[in-house]
Amino acid sequence: MPSAFQFQCHLVLIFLAASKGETRYLEVREAVEDDPFLLLSEDLKRELSAGQIYRRSLRCIDMLSTEGQFTFTADQPQLHCATFFIGEPEELITIHYDFVNIDCQGGDFLKVFDGWILKGEKFPSSLDHPLPTSQRYVDFCESGNIQRSIRSSQNVAMIFFKIQQPGNGFTVTVKKNSNLFPCNVISQTPSGRFTMVIPHQHRNCSFSIIYPVVIKISDLILGHLNGLFLKKPSASCAGVGDFVELLGGAGLDPSKMFPLADLCHSFHGSAQMKIGCDNTVLRMVSSGKHINRVTFEYHQLDLQETETRKENSIEEFCFPSI
Repeated sequence: MPSAFQFQCHLVLIFLAASKGETRYLEVREAVEDDPFLLLSEDLKRELSAGQIYRRSLRCIDMLSTEGQFTFTADQPQLHCATFFIGEPEELITIHYDFVNIDCQGGDFLKVFDGWILKGEKFPSSLDHPLPTSQRYVDFCESGNIQRSIRSSQNVAMIFFKIQQPGNGFTVTVKKNSNLFPCNVISQTPSGRFTMVIPHQHRNCSFSIIYPVVIKISDLILGHLNGLFLKKPSASCAGVGDFVELLGGAGLDPSKMFPLADLCHSFHGSAQMKIGCDNTVLRMVSSGKHINRVTFEYHQLDLQETETRKENSIEEFCFPSI
């Protein structure tokens, strides 16, 4: 049975799988009217003619992976609502307020968060985001017409809102913008291939995969000598300005996850790891002194597959959630 973290995060991955004709069994004991899984029949990626805008209504809990215009109208007091936005790894998300009719003085709110936040855990983490946490929130009731368009710093963003008066609501237009050097990314799919490049920038970048996966790094350029180190007290990348680490855990925030392996030297070849965690993160730390680059591919871990070790591979499994 999925953990609480997987239950929430799969609203993204299952929505996207459904749009591609792929699903997987999930046991849900307490399905309610606003359960995001009930939206699986929604066609999130309709074929539209040139120039036509995709429009639909929003639910209290919703997820969007496509551009368009979206409207929420309360039919009853809605106290805890959120919409999650996700794009491709190389996309940024712009949210524009077209129309807002809420009672700010009466306690309503409408906020954009630059990233995702679930159960108090953030992605990107505070260590990896260019802005302090306080500046990642944009409150419509405070900014009003001053800031009607908000652009994310990565391929995910969200709005959360409270609307107490039936009939009140808002309309937003969502657009995607290209990002030449994607940094922090949540993968839309449980498999894929990606190259992360940090060009002489002092920043940290995390690539998050909300599945147990097999991840294989095929190329790493950090301007150092060759080497691969498991996360052990006697063999780590402590003190090295540029390195890649593999993390695993049951939450959203990479800074709260368990470190599994360090890679602090360049190599060409193949280093593979099986990670049986709810969430797997590849995180690159860059001092800004080099053009750092890592290429990796990943696919969902088949727990029935053999555990035979191969050359240049290391295996680590998370402890099951209690």
